[in-house]
Formats: sequence, structure tokens, C-alpha cells
Amino acid sequence: MEGSRETVPVGEHVLRVRYGETDQMGVVHHANFLLYMEEGRTRLMSSLGLPYAELERRGWGLVVRGTELRYRDSARYDDELRVVTRIARLRKASVLFTYEIRRAADDALLVEGSTDLACVRLDGDRRPVALPGELVALLGPR
Repeated sequence: MEGSRETVPVGEHVLRVRYGETDQMGVVHHANFLLYMEEGRTRLMSSLGLPYAELERRGWGLVVRGTELRYRDSARYDDELRVVTRIARLRKASVLFTYEIRRAADDALLVEGSTDLACVRLDGDRRPVALPGELVALLGPR
């Protein structure tokens, strides 16, 4: 998909930083950006027509096998953030999501990141298995 002229699914989710997500100085604790990325990913899946809960009811799971984050600037209490989520790569048994987290007020890039997820059967040994066809169809290029 990388370098392709086809359109890949993109999601955008807006959230507001809550007080409990910040440290004593009012700055978002770095671990919370993983939660923001997860929210962006699950919202994108829902917008495509297959919420995580439904995926799991069907016996499939997407487990995180790797994350990467690059912090560029701080977010603070009560900032409104935009989480832009993209599907960067589909492989036989995994999917790579990328993220940009921006402050809505000035569009400043705060964090860039990615999560690499492996597909597993929830009723089995949870070893990686091929992505189900319906998921490939939803997540693939348009």
C-alpha cells in the first residue's frame, strides 16, 4: 500500500485532555498518548463498519505486538486534540496503523506514532493467523 495511488482508510477523532491524564505541571503524561491512539484506531474500525466488539464476537482479535511514538510537543489539560489514524500496511496476518496527534487550536504536531497488530483467533492458542477476508476488504485500499 505504501506508495500506492489508491486511497487508504483514514479516521479523525477529536478529544479533550482530562485533568487526570496530566501530571503535576498540567502536561499530558506520555503513556496517555497510547490510549489516544487506541481510541483513534477503534473509532476508525467502527467507522468502517466493524467495531472491535463485533470483531471479537466473531472470534477474532487484533493484539498489539509493537508500538512506536515520537514526541514533538506537549499537550496540556483541556487542550482539544485531533487524532488522525491511517492504515499504513496490511500483511497476511497483521496490520500497521499510524497516527498523528495534533492540537486542534493551532494544528501543532504533538506526537507521531504507530501500532503493529497481529490477528489471532480468540478461541485458539492466540498465535498469529491470516486476517479474515472481511477485515482485509474493510482495511485495504479503496
